Amino acid sequence: MKFDIMLGGMTWQQSSSLAVQLQDVGFSGMLFTETGVTPWMQIAAAAMAAPRLDFSTGIAVAFPRSPMISAQIAWELAHNTGGRFRLGLGSQVKGHVVRRYSAVFDKPAPQMRDYVAAFKACIRAFRGEEKLQHEGPYYNLSYLPAQWAPPRHDFEDIKIDISAVGPHMCRLAGELCDGIHVHPMHSMPYITNRLQPAVTEGAARAGRDSRDIDLIVPVFAVVGDTPEARQHMLQRAITQIAFYGSTPNYAFQFDDLGFTGTSETLGRMMKAGDLRGMADTVTDEMLDYFAVVSRWDDVADKLLQRYQGVASRVVTYLTAEDLRRNPENMSRWGEVARAVAA
Repeated sequence: MKFDIMLGGMTWQQSSSLAVQLQDVGFSGMLFTETGVTPWMQIAAAAMAAPRLDFSTGIAVAFPRSPMISAQIAWELAHNTGGRFRLGLGSQVKGHVVRRYSAVFDKPAPQMRDYVAAFKACIRAFRGEEKLQHEGPYYNLSYLPAQWAPPRHDFEDIKIDISAVGPHMCRLAGELCDGIHVHPMHSMPYITNRLQPAVTEGAARAGRDSRDIDLIVPVFAVVGDTPEARQHMLQRAITQIAFYGSTPNYAFQFDDLGFTGTSETLGRMMKAGDLRGMADTVTDEMLDYFAVVSRWDDVADKLLQRYQGVASRVVTYLTAEDLRRNPENMSRWGEVARAVAA
């Protein structure tokens, strides 16, 4: 099981400097989100500085970009990282896609299906396997003169992953993708009872083995040897769980565990601006499902106990923030990374 760190919003220099440190202490890779800063140049800077790390996006926003542009970027990064890049895509929510990007957002699962198929058509054309020809309900691509095709290279087997929560996207990941980005707010019952069966169903449709689809799992790992040492990260985890949990589409995450109505309560508090009340709603029992809270000596074992045999990669959600506050913890995180990856 690989051990990655979730990052985003850094300068190129910050990205490259951090990459060297992460590589030296034993991390497996760097996963870059896309919020206010695009991930591509951060990845390029990090990859040049740390030639042993893996790199991925978790996630890059798909719909505002043509599948051709995503394929060209992925092709270039795969080439220049020596095959250490995999593309993670997500639909984002309608408000961002339509109002921030001025792009089309229809039914996300069918649109993502067409997007992934169009992306793969571009990759096949880049490989010289066939002429570019994709006709779908959302994307039509049929023109790639030789002088506009990217040069061939030795790392053309580019993995594509998508983020998924509900059954439609999970089935799509199993059918068409190399991996699935699990939502940070998840429980093991959700993975076992909802996500994996949907991935398996999708894989079966395509005659694939679901064991070949990687689960990339962000984790709220809260670490410290005393309650005081854990307090800041614990509060950050609680705040983030409450924020995610206020989304109606994630209500089942609570309901399945017996915390019926929690999402509705969080949603009302979010609208009222009651952030304190939202945090107070997340109980210790909920935290046991949605986070890993531990002393330093125990956290690797707890991560392995929960995710070994399930996740291909675990991605620590709060580590980057902890390192900014406590740079002396780099060696401790490195010990965790090496123990998990071993």
